[in-house]
Amino acid sequence: MLSSINHPLLCSSFPKHGYCSSRTRICSIVRKKRARTMVFASNEGNSEVGVQVSEQLYLGLDFGTSGARFALIDKGGTIHAQGKRDYPLYKRKETVDWVHSWKQTLFLLLEDVPFHLRQIIASISIDGTSATTMIIDSTTGEPLWRPFLYNESCPDALPIVKSIAPENHTVCSGSSTLCKLVSWWNTVDSNKESAALLHQADWLLWLLHGNLGVTDYNNALKVGYDPELDSYPPWLLSQSYSQLLPSVKAPGTPIGILKEDIRTQYGFAKDCIVCTGTTDSIAAFLAARATKPGKAVTSLGSTLAIKLLSTGRVDDARYGVYSHRLDDKWLVGGASNTGGAVLRQIFTDEQLENLSEQINPMKTSPLDYYPLPTVGERFPMADPEMAPRLHPRPESDVEYLHGILESIARIEAKAYSLLKDLGATQVEEVFTAGGGAKNEKWTKIRERVLGLPVSRALQTEAAYGAALLALKGAQQCAQ
Repeated sequence: MLSSINHPLLCSSFPKHGYCSSRTRICSIVRKKRARTMVFASNEGNSEVGVQVSEQLYLGLDFGTSGARFALIDKGGTIHAQGKRDYPLYKRKETVDWVHSWKQTLFLLLEDVPFHLRQIIASISIDGTSATTMIIDSTTGEPLWRPFLYNESCPDALPIVKSIAPENHTVCSGSSTLCKLVSWWNTVDSNKESAALLHQADWLLWLLHGNLGVTDYNNALKVGYDPELDSYPPWLLSQSYSQLLPSVKAPGTPIGILKEDIRTQYGFAKDCIVCTGTTDSIAAFLAARATKPGKAVTSLGSTLAIKLLSTGRVDDARYGVYSHRLDDKWLVGGASNTGGAVLRQIFTDEQLENLSEQINPMKTSPLDYYPLPTVGERFPMADPEMAPRLHPRPESDVEYLHGILESIARIEAKAYSLLKDLGATQVEEVFTAGGGAKNEKWTKIRERVLGLPVSRALQTEAAYGAALLALKGAQQCAQ
């Protein structure tokens, strides 16, 4: 069971610039509504109602790359309900209408929450894919342009962004939110005066609370927001398109009460609050319960991604390394192109399972590979011309798989070593998420190569991390 008060993103600190005043106002409204609810329950003379009101739950929604999930937890972290939805595909002029798809999925997930639990949901939060960018009308909230997806690159804007941003800044990547904003700004001639920028999670949260122009400092990082200074930097504010930038709050900060029409339609409580969210990768890290500096999460999916909780901030665009703020700490991350995608090119799932069983994880493999699905590596070695190295191949498939798994483990070790060299906290323990976490032999190999305790994360779903942010917001209003 999760002890929620120990999580770094569940503390009582808040950003500067007057955010506490709006939080105080929202929480005051919530307390009044709850007081009226309790008076009503007392007048009804029904002890069961009083019990239900006090047993609050917290709803997290995760909008990932291929679908969305929800998780409903209590104060102790126990899951009371969860579910998932694939995105329905709507077409508009031969392209996918993602806006319609996301909106439809949001309300389908709300319908999927068990009806008898909706009345005791105290708060809601949402995470979305990092750098998925929306340009909307600042009055109506309606999109003015198709969304820029998380993995979409805007090379046309990169030289412009590099000319104004500090060297090796996080925004100096073609897929950054700022590059997408600059690309849009230089493409259109109209609607600029009424336009505003939101991220995917921000827009979905707006559908619930109705207050336009709010984001969180995790989503805002790739548009240039400085989480250390709690402000947009002068080099960004001096640009003409800075008028589109949203206000920024800490993840899990109360924004407003759930809109009345939604409360009525779906049967949520009158005092249910909506809180700022985060990115899907940050939410997944929160779910893994890596709560102290030196704790890290390695995600072994199609690629190998690592995130390390650090007391110091590290940013280096050369390696794709950047830091998200977690209150007074930093979540330092990077991603290699090695990972499960390479394994799937060579072995079937059945082969991987059977061959892994025959590996002796305590034996060092003499094979030295650099497994990549295609040409190019970004972290811990930034080399777009690096070719995959998967030879020589031994006659034994068991030895071959052993060599590949151990080579990926060595890349993981180099990645954590690089983060330390760049100034991050020394890694002390690694939790594992993703499909690779299920392979116990691989875990033992990694533990030997890293020289650290390695275990499977108890919770890995980003929706669970979003629910923790909802809990954080509710706890703020309870203070």
